[in-house]
Amino acid sequence: MSLAEAAAPVAHPERDPDWWRGAVIYQIYPRSYQDSNGDGVGDLAGIAQRLPYIASLGVDAIWISPFFTSPMKDFGYDVSDYRDVDPLFGSLADFDRVIEVAHGLGLRVMIDLVLSHSSDQHPWFTESRASRDNDRADWYVWADAKPDGTPPNNWLSIFGGSAWQWDSRREQYYLHNFLVSQPDLNFHEPEVQEALLDVARFWLDRGVDGFRLDTINFYIHDKHLRDNPPLAPELRNSTIAPSVNPYNYQEHLYSKNQPENLDFLRKLRRVMDPYGAAAVGEVGDAQRGLQIMGQYTAGDDLMQMCYAFEFLSKEQPTAARVAEVMTRVDMEAADGWACWAFSNHDVMRHASRWNLSHEANRMLATLILCLRGSVCLYQGEELGLTEADVSYEDLQDPYGIEFWPEFKGRDGCRTPMPWEPSNQYAGFSDVKPWLPVPVKHLHRSVAAQEQDPEAMLHHYRRAIAFRHANPVLMKGAHDAVRHAGQVVYFTRAGEGAEMFCAFNVSGHAGEIALPDGRWRRTGEELGSAEVGPGNVVRLAPWQVCLALRIKD
Repeated sequence: MSLAEAAAPVAHPERDPDWWRGAVIYQIYPRSYQDSNGDGVGDLAGIAQRLPYIASLGVDAIWISPFFTSPMKDFGYDVSDYRDVDPLFGSLADFDRVIEVAHGLGLRVMIDLVLSHSSDQHPWFTESRASRDNDRADWYVWADAKPDGTPPNNWLSIFGGSAWQWDSRREQYYLHNFLVSQPDLNFHEPEVQEALLDVARFWLDRGVDGFRLDTINFYIHDKHLRDNPPLAPELRNSTIAPSVNPYNYQEHLYSKNQPENLDFLRKLRRVMDPYGAAAVGEVGDAQRGLQIMGQYTAGDDLMQMCYAFEFLSKEQPTAARVAEVMTRVDMEAADGWACWAFSNHDVMRHASRWNLSHEANRMLATLILCLRGSVCLYQGEELGLTEADVSYEDLQDPYGIEFWPEFKGRDGCRTPMPWEPSNQYAGFSDVKPWLPVPVKHLHRSVAAQEQDPEAMLHHYRRAIAFRHANPVLMKGAHDAVRHAGQVVYFTRAGEGAEMFCAFNVSGHAGEIALPDGRWRRTGEELGSAEVGPGNVVRLAPWQVCLALRIKD
């Protein structure tokens, strides 16, 4: 599809309440997508400018990381005004333009809501910390010190140190699961829940089609502030800095994952349903992510989708690993719905994390688009971008600055989108960007790949188009996901079709036998292997087999 064709006006996306099921969602990190005003930082007007390109990929929706008013201590995940756009990114009028252009291109728009905490510069917190008896005194999580002056319990912050910060105004500690400047809101206070539901209504009224919910399992804490127990060393499997961050030494039984969270999620769902909106929740838990995903997406009164971190981890997705994860999903989230991702703005890009060859990367792109669930693609993933090596002097991420050099932070996956190879800033900006553009990304730019039919960009377009051309891949069921050696395989069924999917997750030739019946190869444009005599398929290294069962 040409960009001109993608830009042709189409009808506003239908208000199909089931639109999210099997959708492909493209994540935009706004600071790094397109600078439209020459300040070195991406903005909403830049996103609107590039929407025709996104539409040309064939995706169903975009997810825009936070653009709200913020002091930017955590680059927008510290909100000081939930109902306005930070001037760095533009204005509400610019956001309305994004909605207008996206809908005109048939794209739905999801925005990132950060509800578990605010900035310490939010007026709510300013009032809350002023005294113990004002109208918002209980809007944040406050607690007295222990008799010896130490914090109320042993909870730790993800960004290092205690999760409690002493405040001399109230002579109490407040909870912050992230930065000290990100105090946690108190969801045990009904007025807090209602205020946050009003935030959701505000953006739904402006035309958004759904939300990505940051740290969805952090909303509610244990009322009794019980200590978290230690976590056995062999279970420390966090996707981010598992060894250097003491946060990974605890089992977080009480600081998050509380059962009362389900009641709030039901209230949020009731707010969204009249708009036909959908949500995908980020489940931040390395040990129980799939179980929580199953809880939060079960039935039709909670969240539509959640994603856990199984495929965002450092562990290579071997055939056995893929089968193990999908088997666990069937056991723990059979009534729920996953949203799969290999990369996002918080983890090393998967091309580098798993040291992928071009062929392996292509195969995994096809695999994720054949799994049962919805899919999130992170900007630049479609270009096969590798992790950038950002020097300490250029670091912006407080997480990386805190744990350098053992953990270099998240800036390596947040560098500017490379649009063209012809200038030193890759078409992202006319001035020095907030993070440097890696030279090695220039030859993977959009303009360079548009000219190469074998480029990763075109493979993603073909794979997304194949998914949409075969509805069984979007909404169909699957049988048990199995593996034979380094070949993982399953059958998707529904929508009047059956498709057998097999993936050679290795650099060696493999073989697999299809179930009984007559099968016809499909997906030739994705390099799908032929079905041979006796339903045996021989797979070259990193090759896939996609076949449709022919009904007699």
